Amino acid sequence: MAGKSEISFDQLMNDLKNKIYHPIYFLQGEESYFIDLISDYIEQNVLNELEKEFNQTIVYGKDSNVQTIISYARRFPMMANYQVLIVKEVQELDRIEELQLYAENPLKSTILVLCYKYAKLDKRKTFYKSIEKQGVIFESNRFYDNKIPDWISHYLQGLNYSINPKAAALLTEFLGADLGKIVNEIRKLLINLDPGSTITEEDIEKNIGISKDYNVFELQKALAQKDVVKSNRIILHFAANPRENPLVKVIPILFSFFSKILTYHYLSDKSRNSAAAALSVNPFFVSDYQQAARSFPVPRVMRIISILREYDLKSKGVDSNATYAGDGELMKELIFKILH
Repeated sequence: MAGKSEISFDQLMNDLKNKIYHPIYFLQGEESYFIDLISDYIEQNVLNELEKEFNQTIVYGKDSNVQTIISYARRFPMMANYQVLIVKEVQELDRIEELQLYAENPLKSTILVLCYKYAKLDKRKTFYKSIEKQGVIFESNRFYDNKIPDWISHYLQGLNYSINPKAAALLTEFLGADLGKIVNEIRKLLINLDPGSTITEEDIEKNIGISKDYNVFELQKALAQKDVVKSNRIILHFAANPRENPLVKVIPILFSFFSKILTYHYLSDKSRNSAAAALSVNPFFVSDYQQAARSFPVPRVMRIISILREYDLKSKGVDSNATYAGDGELMKELIFKILH
């Protein structure tokens, strides 16, 4: 059938589940998680087990070439309506544009899946336009860190679980924006929880090993309250566990926190929901910014942002006038200057 150009993940998966297939699926982008989900679904569900034996082929870009892929794609299925050809790691395939010869006139009984990870085709190229005309192009964009907690919550809802905002934030801080890694950790976590459960920070600490008391979010809260004792207790824990809490990871999070405090100061509408939208945070965390704004007036926030920039350079060894003291000592100095 005719191509649908670029398509959303939900629409693409809905079509597949309704057995609406296209001759070419070009799956591209920086977030590999969705690319893998789509290609895995096609691999597991389009053909039955008997049909797969004769009609399903999986190759890798670095181990193949364009001529071989085209020859596979032009084969007719045996005792099935379709043959499935999945090419993984297409970004490692030499002279990929030569696939245009096939893309211009694909075999309707072949479902060709091209997994082009961590990159995108140039939309101006004839190859892109040929795929756009004949098949489906799916672009898998990487999520910004501030979108990950909501994604985690949505993902868990689909599995009949929920998660509180702080626990979702902890997962994001510890695992970053790698959705595949996040899903793997969640699956391990759910083994020990009953369906319908609400995941808490205690569950995260017990099953994944992320401390609910010694993390950057607790540090932010302590700083917002100007709690010197708690701030130093957390920093001492960080210094004792430098691999889990490196300064180069802590500083960007604090920089984002204080930048949002500055933004909060200038908001005309400081109501909970409006502030949450402006700061791109869960409404649950707005109270932390309200408290921080009371603790740190605008001039002080601007000074702290300057301090964070200074220590970011020190942590990377850029400050040639300074003797590197190690993450632990730099963290202590940094928190002292923020609080005093």
